Amino acid sequence: MNLHQFRFVREAVRQNFNLTTAAKALFTSQPGVSKAIIELEDELGVEIFRRHGKRIRSLTEPGKRILSSIERILDEVETLKRVGKDFASQDQGSFVIATTHTQARYALPKVLTEFTKRFPKVKVSIQQGSPGQIAELLTHDRADIAIATEGIANTPGVLALPGYQWHHVLMVPLSHPLLNQATLTLEEIAKYPIITYDKAFAGRSKIDAAFAQRNITPDIILEAIDADVIKTYVETGMGIGIVAGHAYDPDRDRNLKVIPAGHLFGNNVTHLGVKQGAYLRSFVYTFIELFSPTLTKKIVEQAMSNESETYEI
Repeated sequence: MNLHQFRFVREAVRQNFNLTTAAKALFTSQPGVSKAIIELEDELGVEIFRRHGKRIRSLTEPGKRILSSIERILDEVETLKRVGKDFASQDQGSFVIATTHTQARYALPKVLTEFTKRFPKVKVSIQQGSPGQIAELLTHDRADIAIATEGIANTPGVLALPGYQWHHVLMVPLSHPLLNQATLTLEEIAKYPIITYDKAFAGRSKIDAAFAQRNITPDIILEAIDADVIKTYVETGMGIGIVAGHAYDPDRDRNLKVIPAGHLFGNNVTHLGVKQGAYLRSFVYTFIELFSPTLTKKIVEQAMSNESETYEI
């Protein structure tokens, strides 16, 4: 048996048992993948996949255990590669961050500016996507770290580290009636059309839960994954915006006013996610501490040695 066979099995599962797409993902031929899997099954003496004709349909019971072992082996291989790279070049290499637009636009600029000063030879890549896409990039070894508010803490195999807390705010045009309210309530907000995040992004679950608890059905007329898009439509007068507080930019948002809304929608926590059992290069620890100073290398290492997938400080 060999690592190629292990990769073929893992990719076949990732591609929903489609050997053609698995072969394309691994830049090889479908017959080659099929042959390698059969040879591995022959060597192990068990069938890894259930088949219908020539097509594989699902994992057998022993196949599930074999896949679990394969994933651990391949993770250890990646760890060995990273250890070698780290000792060969402590301050250079590639660093892939998977994150949402809001984090990339508002939370990362100062952090990455300082990071690149310390590690000018490290090539940084930001991969933007939904929380689900971000988690997939991390678990499939296509990112070193994931940063998001939603999704990461619930992803198997990912250690979620608390980065920082934040609250939602309302953004309204300069002369909006809500600016005259002494106390902001959900009932008052619900009188106006609302523009806010897509359901998968930036604490939207907290917004929905707050209205649901009061049996209020808000008029959400537009959803977006990008805070800048939300603010643009608020400026047109289409509705009021509910966005992350750190998305407010005083220089850019001169035509908007901010109304704090944390008392209505509660706290949100942006998490940094790393793959459980992964080897983190030295500059990744530095990045994590720059992003959240309480997350020192010692604390991160302690969290990674814990079996829990969510770590709280």
